[in-house]
Amino acid sequence: MPLLHFHMLEGRTDTEIKTLLDAAHEAMLEAFEVPRGDRYQLVSEYKPSRMIVEDTGLGIPRTEKVVVVQMFSRPRGEEKTALFYKLLTEYLEKECGISSSDVMVSVVENEDAHWSFGLGRAQFLTGELGGK
Repeated sequence: MPLLHFHMLEGRTDTEIKTLLDAAHEAMLEAFEVPRGDRYQLVSEYKPSRMIVEDTGLGIPRTEKVVVVQMFSRPRGEEKTALFYKLLTEYLEKECGISSSDVMVSVVENEDAHWSFGLGRAQFLTGELGGK
């Protein structure tokens, strides 16, 4: 946890996607200091006509490598969230050749009661999980 959902255009190889997911996981580990086994990632791929990512008038150029990341998480604070944005773009540039202008992130915060990792229980509420 957090749960990361990556939205991208079709065409990347399985190896490219694995590298992207690994790089994003490293950024998350460093920014949020969660256990290495806290890894929940989804990938959705789209035809070019099914994914439009513009720049909100900021003059940010986009290419076919654009990735939109939705992060669902307990509150992490502004400082750690900003660090995640920075590390994510650095790692994706270094490991995948994805420019920071091609990375858009949206954070959806929720509370402990909004998570069940299985077995029909809310593990943060039952005390089975705690921490960050």
